[in-house]
Amino acid sequence: MEAIILAGGRAERLGEAALGRPKALVDIAGKPLAAYQVAQLARAGVERVVVSCAAGLEPLFESKLAGFGAEIAAVGEPEPLGRGGGLRFAARTRREEGDVLALNGDELLAVDLAALLARHRETRAAATVTVTRPRSPFGVVELGEDDAVTGFHEADVLPQWVSCGVYALGEEALAALPEQGDHERTTFPALAEQGRLRAFRYEGLWLTVNTPKELRAADEHVRAHPEWLDVGESAGV
Repeated sequence: MEAIILAGGRAERLGEAALGRPKALVDIAGKPLAAYQVAQLARAGVERVVVSCAAGLEPLFESKLAGFGAEIAAVGEPEPLGRGGGLRFAARTRREEGDVLALNGDELLAVDLAALLARHRETRAAATVTVTRPRSPFGVVELGEDDAVTGFHEADVLPQWVSCGVYALGEEALAALPEQGDHERTTFPALAEQGRLRAFRYEGLWLTVNTPKELRAADEHVRAHPEWLDVGESAGV
């Protein structure tokens, strides 16, 4: 079983908080962000992870992500290819054909990847996308008669489902990925129109790491939940 991690992000919005590292390798509770993804994939039975990164950073990714339960093969993009192009480029280096799991390299999620893969195979879809309902970034103000403010409460979970960047992809989907660009704007809408795209609902933890504030939140969460720190070293997970 193989998987792909998209790790082309340059951490521009993180600024100095990234300490000069690519976004997928920023420090979260003493370990690279993508190490948690590698360990999660390994627990789901993945033996080899292809990391799509910027050209020239392959040795860095392979050294930083070694020892977390799966073999790491970093593939440098000759130019920025976008998420869909990055997936297609990385998929060419697989050793075997068949379904693959794919993740964005700048997020922490507790998705049951084995269940995602089982759902994907059960429906025989070309691709299965993990969807979640995000929480509104704004607090809610309750209004009464004559616009009297009657209370405040924390943000609600929005009713819409959104993609959180975790997929199971079959050969049909991989072949339809663009050479350059975003698959969620091209490949996935086309597959949906053909009835070949399915969703896997997920309502657990979803932490993106794009800003210093989000980096601190991810670090604090992992330190407060020791199970996230148990990502294994050398001997696997």
